[in-house]
Amino acid sequence: MDKRIKAGVNWFQEKKWRPFPFQIETWENYLSGHSGLLNAPTGSGKTYALWIAFLISKLDEKPQKGLKFLWVLPLRALSKDIQSAMQAAAHDFGFDWKIEIRTGDTPTKDRQRQKKTPPDCLITTPESLHLLLSQKKATEYFKNLEAVVVDEWHELLGSKRGTQVELALSSFKKLSNNSLKIWGISATIGNLHEAQEVLLGGNDKQGIFISANFDKEIKIESILPDEVEKYPWAGHLGIKLIDKVLPIINQNKTTLIFTNTRSQTEIWYQQLLNKAPELAGAIAMHHGSLNNNIRTWVEEALHSGLVKVVVCTSSLDLGVDFRPVDTIIQVGGPKGVARFAQRAGRSGHRPGEISKIYFLPTHSLELIEGSALRTAIQQKDFEARIPVQMALDVLLQFMVTLAVGDGFEPDELYRQIKNTHSYKKINQMEWDWLLTFLKTGGESLSAYDEYHKTITEDGIIKVINKRIAMRHRLSIGTIVGDQVLNVKYIKGGHLGTIEEYFISKLKPGDVFWFSGKALEYVRLKDMSVQVKRSKKKTGLIPQWMGGRMPLSSQLSFHIKQKLEKLRLNQLDEIELKTIQPIIDRQKKLSFIPKQDELLIESVISNEGFHIFIFPFEGRFIHEVLAGLIAYRISISQPISFSIAMNDYGFELLTDEEFDFEEMLSLDLFSLKNLHDDILSGINETEMAKRKFRDIASISGMIFKGFPGKNIKEKHIQASSSILFDVFTEYEPDNLLLLQAHREVIEQQLEEERLIKSMKKINKQKIIYKKTTKPTPFAFPIMVDRLREKFSTETLEERVAKMQVQLESL
Repeated sequence: MDKRIKAGVNWFQEKKWRPFPFQIETWENYLSGHSGLLNAPTGSGKTYALWIAFLISKLDEKPQKGLKFLWVLPLRALSKDIQSAMQAAAHDFGFDWKIEIRTGDTPTKDRQRQKKTPPDCLITTPESLHLLLSQKKATEYFKNLEAVVVDEWHELLGSKRGTQVELALSSFKKLSNNSLKIWGISATIGNLHEAQEVLLGGNDKQGIFISANFDKEIKIESILPDEVEKYPWAGHLGIKLIDKVLPIINQNKTTLIFTNTRSQTEIWYQQLLNKAPELAGAIAMHHGSLNNNIRTWVEEALHSGLVKVVVCTSSLDLGVDFRPVDTIIQVGGPKGVARFAQRAGRSGHRPGEISKIYFLPTHSLELIEGSALRTAIQQKDFEARIPVQMALDVLLQFMVTLAVGDGFEPDELYRQIKNTHSYKKINQMEWDWLLTFLKTGGESLSAYDEYHKTITEDGIIKVINKRIAMRHRLSIGTIVGDQVLNVKYIKGGHLGTIEEYFISKLKPGDVFWFSGKALEYVRLKDMSVQVKRSKKKTGLIPQWMGGRMPLSSQLSFHIKQKLEKLRLNQLDEIELKTIQPIIDRQKKLSFIPKQDELLIESVISNEGFHIFIFPFEGRFIHEVLAGLIAYRISISQPISFSIAMNDYGFELLTDEEFDFEEMLSLDLFSLKNLHDDILSGINETEMAKRKFRDIASISGMIFKGFPGKNIKEKHIQASSSILFDVFTEYEPDNLLLLQAHREVIEQQLEEERLIKSMKKINKQKIIYKKTTKPTPFAFPIMVDRLREKFSTETLEERVAKMQVQLESL
């Protein structure tokens, strides 16, 4: 055994541990000079697999001064525990190294010190990496870099933050005087080898893939209602099962309750306190809009065992290193197999231990999802993360980052980015367009000095305008969304952030729940929502945009498999037995489709003529399909529709009855002219305009403001809309405009998956049923539409009456 490997083994033995084979395999490959991807679950010792590899590689060397090692994380919340583990191990091996954190939370004085005297190892985020590249003398800063580890790579892959990492790595390969080693750590996803290819870029052929090979046992138990309603509706059942959740909490020392949205987190936190006041002081919540100090306290309280239960969103999906919790409760369908498995892995957090997760349905039909998740995990059918291609807004931002720093030579940078996965298809014409755009603003904006960002000196492209440089450094990043506002007490005290669109609906005196407190809205001042405590027991629950996640194609497939078992009365799982009354009623009123059949129902009510179509392909696909079918019907007959959808199907509602069977004869699901009909049916221009706002911000066309003086979202929207309209009319081949349209098609409309769904539908036999009343499949979609019109309380009353009426018929 190599003496360096032996040193690693000895270190483990001194800790009374034993290294796993995958850790030793990682050390061996690292010492042999390889880069690669490590597939390992949270809690398996993945940090030590790569950090110990680096430490033992330096045992026989006199380490150079300066930055040698980068550890890149998707969340700043993960950094403290990684730092602590790495610092302790370095000390044990006799290295007097500085291991520091550089994120948005790092104080300015520490950043300045790190800039002048870089630490030996830096733990950072993609955004902070690019800030470091934007500083002068970046070549000097990174010249001794030997290794970069990208943790939680599966979380970055498939996003523009992942593209940021690709671009940063391409620079480090050039700046480092060493043969740079690049390693990624990823949980299990459906395209691990592609994930490695994206990470390593042109170095992929020399890459090594290592798997921890832990067969993690995940025990899934559904929390079942005592009886299922024959007419279920989304969101209704969850809170009603709170009496079944409390015993689970009481039986365990620690419990994580995952919800899909921040508003659900606020609701569950408050309802648990109302139902069990004794939890006060032992319950906490964690989501992305809470103050960072609050989130940090929750993480530390979990680590030390101070809290018994935490209600959270995906903000605790990642490997925040706290002691393993006893059990997990997932509220509502997670919409993805990999997401569910990762959340389950937060319990039984050590190799060989069983992870226990409870699935709590928010409506009775969701029990099918619980059964489908169990099967999908047993079969290891995980979703792929699709890497981003040709995000020119990110590339433009990166080019300015380099130009603000030491500058770049265009031909050399072109060769460099062609070696990344994201931009391997870029051509010389597109590259020249980008260079011109930075220099003059392009064809449409050349008359405006603020878009003249770069100059060329001795063949090097630079930014010399200090104002442009400062604004750029403040804007680095690809995380975009609605304008967020600070929530503060009138007398001081920061509670967190909330989206502007929610606050715009409030008037002074309105009460809303936030951070577990009833707050009275007083005023909006200086981009802050000023509030005071309220004693009212009722109030609005904040809603966050993007809270509705699409059903993955993997989960959709397994749900259809379970429907087939229900159709054949093969009730071999408790979830399927529990919802049998609903299925029996569906069969009585309509039909349960086979996998090669598409069910369509129509019914007449006081509201009008309803058409329900059930492809079981997920909310996003149904939204596009609904617009497409409505458009194709309207060509033959001038009818306007109201549209609603959920993960199982969609509804078209019109106030005038028509012969839908005749419309079906027109081949509504044809693939002919599909692209053009989709664009006509869903007003793609408006979607592209919203997408362009994000592209304009990332590419630097729009400045969002200085810290504490953010430009209002409505002004940003107005500015981006003007640019969009100008490009559309005068420069239709503008590459950023074309990118906006492309992203709508590829990302929002999921064109590739949509075409697969349409091909599948075209092979299916259509079963059209005219029903006398809405069926159990149709009812949740109707309620989803009504949700937009009524308050929660009014909606419950209305739905209760509808249920009574329908069940009595």
